[in-house]
Amino acid sequence: MTSAMPTRTAVLLPGTGSDETFVHAVFTRPLAALGIAVTAPPPPPGEAVVSGYLALLDRIADATNGPLLVGGVSLGAHLATAWALRNAHRCAGVLAALPAWHGPGETAPAAVAATASAELIERHGLETALSLATRDVAPWLAEELTRAWRRHGPGLAASLRAAAGHPAPELSALRTLDVPVGIATCVDDPVHPSEVAGAWAGALPHSAVVETTLAALGADRESLGRAATLAWLRAWSRRWSRSTRSPRRNRPTRPC
Repeated sequence: MTSAMPTRTAVLLPGTGSDETFVHAVFTRPLAALGIAVTAPPPPPGEAVVSGYLALLDRIADATNGPLLVGGVSLGAHLATAWALRNAHRCAGVLAALPAWHGPGETAPAAVAATASAELIERHGLETALSLATRDVAPWLAEELTRAWRRHGPGLAASLRAAAGHPAPELSALRTLDVPVGIATCVDDPVHPSEVAGAWAGALPHSAVVETTLAALGADRESLGRAATLAWLRAWSRRWSRSTRSPRRNRPTRPC
């Protein structure tokens, strides 16, 4: 692997109902170790979450000298990958943490959960919905949801619905993406199944997968960022060394 990073700038996007605080906690230090600075913009309000983030990636790329490393968590990974498909010439790669579906995703667990959360908010209001949504989840996740949902304000339900209804890249499109993609998956996460990460990796020409767990994420937010970063480094190394694709190339591995 060449010693020079292909970029010094990363733009990372949060998942549905999440925020840039979580993104910074996940990615900032793992990427800083490589000399890459993280930009994590706050979510655009309401139903503009999808179009707003895509437009924001365009604006940042226009203002940046050199290619961007883009990515994010769940919806953020979907949107960053969709942007990379249209902008491979100014993209140094993708960090795809917890991809939730490919193609239309209305029946995917993450989309179903987002729609159910929107219905709770519309029916009961934010605070009651939060109480119900966090009743049986791990304390760390309840803390993240409470902070992020309150920060979204009155547009949260619309944002959740927009995210749930937005298609992720099709596998046929992923096969055309000629940049290195690092995929991180939590093997104990039923909302973001590892099978989806495997399907993405099987389609992408230059990718690697690193596995971690929700238990590790709860104890250390950076564990997810380290997994995605390690996967991207492996994909980048293989991409630029022009190694031949083999079944072993995309085999999931656990971070050290």
